[in-house]
Amino acid sequence: MLRTPSGGAGHGTAATDSGLMSIGTVLNVLRDEFPEVTISKIRFLESEGLIEPQRTPSGYRKFSANDVERLGHVLRMQRDHYLPLKVIREYLDALERGEPVRLPTVGRQRDSGEGELFAEQEAPTAARVGRAELLATAEIGERELEEWESYGLIAPLSDGAYDAEAVTVAALVLELGRFGIEPRHLRAMKAAAERDAGLVDQVVAPLRRHRNPQTRAHAEARTKELAGLTVKLHAALVQTALGVRLP
Repeated sequence: MLRTPSGGAGHGTAATDSGLMSIGTVLNVLRDEFPEVTISKIRFLESEGLIEPQRTPSGYRKFSANDVERLGHVLRMQRDHYLPLKVIREYLDALERGEPVRLPTVGRQRDSGEGELFAEQEAPTAARVGRAELLATAEIGERELEEWESYGLIAPLSDGAYDAEAVTVAALVLELGRFGIEPRHLRAMKAAAERDAGLVDQVVAPLRRHRNPQTRAHAEARTKELAGLTVKLHAALVQTALGVRLP
């Protein structure tokens, strides 16, 4: 749950007497629940119309407690439900107008005939999404998805569906694209990820082949642990190479 400062106490000059907060203070509040959120992400959500912070005469953003709460809803719906920003914006706007709405899910909408803004939808399972659902969630077209597939960034499963991680990959490819990093530039990252996966697989392969079901279950847990460690190491190495320290 988000914790917002009251009356600016304990935050120095970051919050005004009226309770408005600077973007830095908002970042600190959000990081309790969303450790990966950045100032760039907050500014991007503002540019997409998800929030409308006030501006000082000097142009600095000032956020109310309602702005922070709304940001929390947006980030939570992205993280937990893989919803496009357009859908999230329409849903939250409807809530603020006091309209009866249901939480939208990824999938094809059905008209309930009851005048609701979001009818109940056919949602994919948590572990996989269909091609149409992936396109809708990432807000991309067939051509873009085909390009990403050609570079190996996203690959369908044997039945044509995609695992849920493909949604995360799509979102990251899009965000990197805002900085001019094209999908073809990401092939090296894909190759490095495959090498890391191969190393992890060498470690856990003997456990996976074991006859004991408990040992095979242990292999799954060990795979997740090693995957997390490789991700952290990769992040640390990139930061070291760039000479920066991420929050």
